[in-house]
Amino acid sequence: MSRPFEPSSAHASAPRAEKRPQTDTRHGITRTDDYAWLRAGNWQEVFKDTSVLDGAIREHLEAENAYQDTLMADTTDLQKVLFDEMKGRIKEDDSSVPAPDGPWAYASSYRKGGQQPLFQRMPRDKTEGDDRVTLLDGDKEAEGKGYFRIASAGHAPDHRKLLWGFDDKGSEFFELRVRDTETLADLDDRIADSGGSGVWDAACAGFFYSKLDSNHRPSKLYYHRLGTDQSQDRLVFEEADPGFFMGVGGSRLRDFVMISIHDHETSEYRLIRADEPLGEPVLVEPRQTGVEYDLEEGGDVFFVLTNADGAKDFKIMQAPVDAPQKENWTEVVAHEPGRLIISHQGYSGYLVWLERENGLPRIVVRDRVSGDEHAIAFEEEAYSLGLMGSFEYDTDVIRFSYSSMTTPSQVFDYNMKTRERTLRKTQEVPSGHDPENYVTRRIAVGSHDGAEVPVSLLYRKDTPLDGTAPCLLYGYGSYGIAIPASFNTNCLSLADRGFVYAIAHVRGGKDKGFAWYEDGKRAAKQNTFKDFVAVARHLADNGFSAPDRIVAQGGSAGGMLMGAIANMAPDAFGGIIAEVAFVDVLNTMLDDTLPLTPPEWPEWGNPIASAEDYATIAAYSPYDNVSAQAYPPILAIAGLTDPRVTYWEPAKWIAKLRDLKTDDNPVMLKTNMDSGHGGASGRFTRLEEIAFGYAFALKVAGKAQTQM
Repeated sequence: MSRPFEPSSAHASAPRAEKRPQTDTRHGITRTDDYAWLRAGNWQEVFKDTSVLDGAIREHLEAENAYQDTLMADTTDLQKVLFDEMKGRIKEDDSSVPAPDGPWAYASSYRKGGQQPLFQRMPRDKTEGDDRVTLLDGDKEAEGKGYFRIASAGHAPDHRKLLWGFDDKGSEFFELRVRDTETLADLDDRIADSGGSGVWDAACAGFFYSKLDSNHRPSKLYYHRLGTDQSQDRLVFEEADPGFFMGVGGSRLRDFVMISIHDHETSEYRLIRADEPLGEPVLVEPRQTGVEYDLEEGGDVFFVLTNADGAKDFKIMQAPVDAPQKENWTEVVAHEPGRLIISHQGYSGYLVWLERENGLPRIVVRDRVSGDEHAIAFEEEAYSLGLMGSFEYDTDVIRFSYSSMTTPSQVFDYNMKTRERTLRKTQEVPSGHDPENYVTRRIAVGSHDGAEVPVSLLYRKDTPLDGTAPCLLYGYGSYGIAIPASFNTNCLSLADRGFVYAIAHVRGGKDKGFAWYEDGKRAAKQNTFKDFVAVARHLADNGFSAPDRIVAQGGSAGGMLMGAIANMAPDAFGGIIAEVAFVDVLNTMLDDTLPLTPPEWPEWGNPIASAEDYATIAAYSPYDNVSAQAYPPILAIAGLTDPRVTYWEPAKWIAKLRDLKTDDNPVMLKTNMDSGHGGASGRFTRLEEIAFGYAFALKVAGKAQTQM
């Protein structure tokens, strides 16, 4: 295959970041960081106002943007074609299935050409007519803003008010507002620096919300009474441990406010009765390291999903509402090793849960009176299943979604009593989609230690499996997050150009149960990387692709995976796309002032307190392990106001790669100067970023000039 980037263009104007060495000594080990200066000392202020960014840092980021613009200039037309294709697969005036709640039904929709959602309401029995009222118009609210994202829009129990939150900087410091659903005007109440949502009290006279501190930690819970200034809000609870996140939620019966306190392996709940908003929170069960539990109300009981007492793949218990402590828990659904219970819901007559076994999900329904159980499952080799539930507690009907890599998303209403499925919506692909043109497969790949790694594949039936096809190989592998084999209209643009699209379900996710997660974290983290490399080599060895045609892609913690495999096996990949990449792992875990560092220690280890954890992280941290070797072309993408993976991580990584690598392949950094972790806002603007990444993949594969 011809080289996609010529050496002359690769180095013609590549920015060279100045080296300003800074040393750091921990556990008797001294490291030198030449590019630490790219971390803005006033990063908290930058997240809220990018104009205060240091001039030298801004100049460097803009030079990097100009460089990648130059190298990708010959794909401008291709990007436009890709964007138009992907946009053409989106129903521009799409709408969700209305969800009933009391006398009303609620839905979201888009207008043709609109970027932001509309939140709407209609009479419960008139969901098909012209009785929809738009309560919140996202396009209107976004006017004149470079970035805008609605975090939530939830109606009050009395249906007279809408609590909604937005971010107009990409920093995820959300402002809350309250809208009158009759006049459609916002009240004077303004809540700054919130977590993005809130929970109403029973009288709808006020709401509870979490407030972010200057380090972006949701450490305080407040109660706001309507008509008062935020400065008068009552502090309800404060979480003193910076290693824990805090959030607030409600119950389906709306009689409890639930304060959830958790990190990645430990949880704790406190309860407030919604009709006593000034009451003191009641502790359910004190936190115990490694023990998680989650609550769902079931009338006079709470259903408790927990891994307590060795239930690694979780079990469901129940406890009296007036005495929910652990000593009163009794077993409802026993633990079964290898069957992971993901979530659960309680209704007046039924207990429902979503579980995963052998990598595939199913929904189980149990009659609370008879104890009879039945499952909702599908027959495809790989698919995605989502439990959407219902606003209402006293109902026989729940909602779920289904899709596969070839089957567009479908939404069903399911009657738990009659077991009847009613198809409410099938995802429309306006430009056309014939599932019969594609193949979806699930294969297993042996890793370095014999572990069988599931891989989901999508390709056209006429794609040759003789090693000539390019491949986009996606991976994540952290936090126990399982990547579903769901329908993705965007990747069809690659499949239709002869790509094999693959998802490597590597260790670190819960794709094969909780043990799959444990075997890919902390001291076992290298399994994640080795799994991914094993998948890439298997795809090449078995005719799905070839090493110089495989483009790896991952974002956030998946971007760390990209950095690690770039160091570990650069010869296995023709290119790498690392989005908002967590690549400076050691430095970030050593900086306890950053928003996510203390809560992340259970996932990665605490290198401040533990020399062993320090050595473990130092052995794979992508930035620390860049070396003088050949690397494939690399595209890194960052967001200037990203509070989760800060912009300087990929900026430092690219600077170090460019300094040390021994080849002529380009390494590029694209920083979105107006957005954060989620990239650009707006459903179509986001497609432009996807088209850019795909254009890079096509260029690497030598197909940048290939039209459909």
